[in-house]
Amino acid sequence: MVIKQRRGERRGVIIQFNADFVWGAATSGPQAEGTFHKKHENIFDYHYHTRPQDFHHNVGPDVASNFYNDYIADLKLLKRAGVQALRISIQWTRLIDDLEEATVDQAGADYYRRVFAEMHDLGITPYVNLHHFDLPVVLQHQYGGWQSKHVVELYAKFAARCFELFSDQVTHWFTFNEPKVIVDGQYLYQFHYPNIVDGKAAVQVAYNLNLASAKAIAVFRKLNRNPKGTIGTIINLTPVYPASQADNDRAAAHFAELWANDLYMEPAIHGYFPEELVDRLERDGVLWDATPDELDIISANRIDVLGVNYYHPFRVQAPAIDPESLQPWLPDIYFDHYELPGRKMNLDKGWEIYPAALYDIAMNIKDRYDNIPWFVAENGIGVADETRFLKDGVIQDDYRIRFMTEHLQFLNRAIAKGANCHGYFSWTGIDCWSWLNAYKNRYGLIRNDLRTQTKSLKKSGYWFQKVSSTGHVPELAMQSGNKGR
Repeated sequence: MVIKQRRGERRGVIIQFNADFVWGAATSGPQAEGTFHKKHENIFDYHYHTRPQDFHHNVGPDVASNFYNDYIADLKLLKRAGVQALRISIQWTRLIDDLEEATVDQAGADYYRRVFAEMHDLGITPYVNLHHFDLPVVLQHQYGGWQSKHVVELYAKFAARCFELFSDQVTHWFTFNEPKVIVDGQYLYQFHYPNIVDGKAAVQVAYNLNLASAKAIAVFRKLNRNPKGTIGTIINLTPVYPASQADNDRAAAHFAELWANDLYMEPAIHGYFPEELVDRLERDGVLWDATPDELDIISANRIDVLGVNYYHPFRVQAPAIDPESLQPWLPDIYFDHYELPGRKMNLDKGWEIYPAALYDIAMNIKDRYDNIPWFVAENGIGVADETRFLKDGVIQDDYRIRFMTEHLQFLNRAIAKGANCHGYFSWTGIDCWSWLNAYKNRYGLIRNDLRTQTKSLKKSGYWFQKVSSTGHVPELAMQSGNKGR
């Protein structure tokens, strides 16, 4: 999906979604629940307990947003904010007692059943993800984590337990959240434990995650007891834009697209890996270890539905150093990052804001990926020191309303052109803990005062409720004074 820069959309358009369009919010177990009564540490629990100074203000996941204890009140608040569906995750480290045998911890199973039951009582549909970066750390230490195909087998056993236990309560299943971030964070760019830099290992991990997803889907086909049940995966898509239309910039963008997006989209939807990428990795001597049986599993077990996380575009230019130079293999020997002059930014996060990319994503799925059913599984903006916008007890987060409105405008346009998108999930419902950044940037429709764990709707929460109830996104008013970041 190498595409040109798109001009801003015209003002004054009507943004109306159909009545069956799903309005939701997304979070995850490790970011919301806290570590209460878990059986095992995940990689972030371990990282925090060994090096708390690596985390913003030394804040770790121990309490998170206290969803484990507050889920009844939290779900009622989410209902008030118009959340019709909630994307959450089952923590491997909470549900499973013996990781090798995948025996179930009954207290963990009972907890998730209570959560799902409460959601159904409130009319909130569970969208359940099985892995949100939260690998049990013992599997990292004993086997090398996702480099190991034994860990792939253990994950499939965990998935089986989830389907056996909860398929009567859960219709919408997802195997992974953002597998690319696992590769980037743990094996390339050192923002997730174990902070390894190893391009060949990263390639193997990418393959193993695709294999693990396919194996979980195979298990789902055997064990799911819900005739309406579907299974998919959640991929963070970053559309690639070349710095110019020069051949070398376009070539850089083409490889970046293969590596960042097609490496996950092709096997999930079409059942095979991009041939051009495979050839390049093989030529470079870093291609993954695969067997014919494994490739058959990937081919036979494709997703029913796709979740798309979108935050920012991916702009690249031709690399300043020839890729043939003597250097360790990393994917970005084939491209350099490019910063568009005059770009709009979320400066607190360091991400460009470019809503038009959501239209490009939708058209790419329509044209290249069979127009598979999909939904926006995450989209949102987090800013630092959000209490500066507190007035009369409510966070006046007009910047968030503007961010979502602009993205929904392009999404609505894509749907009118035939894109098969059926939902939009905000990241996130309630301010949650976020890896090394902890609570530096706040993303929620609902504020969480960490000192008291008191939660209250922001202005965006009231806005989201109106949008959810009507399907209508109001036209943006002209703003004065504070501008969104």
